[in-house]
Amino acid sequence: MDRTMNRTRSLLAGFLFIGLGAVAQQPTTPPAASGSSAPADNLSTIRGCLRGQRGNYILIDEKSNLPYVLKGVGNKLNGQLNRQLEVKGKILPGTIKTGINPDKAGSNPSDTARGIDGVPFQVANPETDIQTISKKCKAADRQ
Repeated sequence: MDRTMNRTRSLLAGFLFIGLGAVAQQPTTPPAASGSSAPADNLSTIRGCLRGQRGNYILIDEKSNLPYVLKGVGNKLNGQLNRQLEVKGKILPGTIKTGINPDKAGSNPSDTARGIDGVPFQVANPETDIQTISKKCKAADRQ
């Protein structure tokens, strides 16, 4: 019986060793989702219409219609307002009040007086990270 138990223990130890080796070889960071525009350094690419409100440049994402407040661009984008752009950068935590009014929700005039929160989006180099796609925004982006 001792011989059988020793053999069983040896087999079990061997399987555990192989299993631990396979787990140790797994990457520690999950791979990027397929179709994602964010490489390993957490950069994202957003395409949409550039607007300006309250001293901020706001890019309205053409896919999600979310407003992104561009940071690190100074006042260099005045000539790009109301154009369709593609911007590379990093999404920052938190929100910033944009001054862009949501669609009117009711008959109360105050429904359209409030802005919505925008996602801060850090641009490292405006000259290389911002590309003009079109001199006009798409009709859906103009609102």
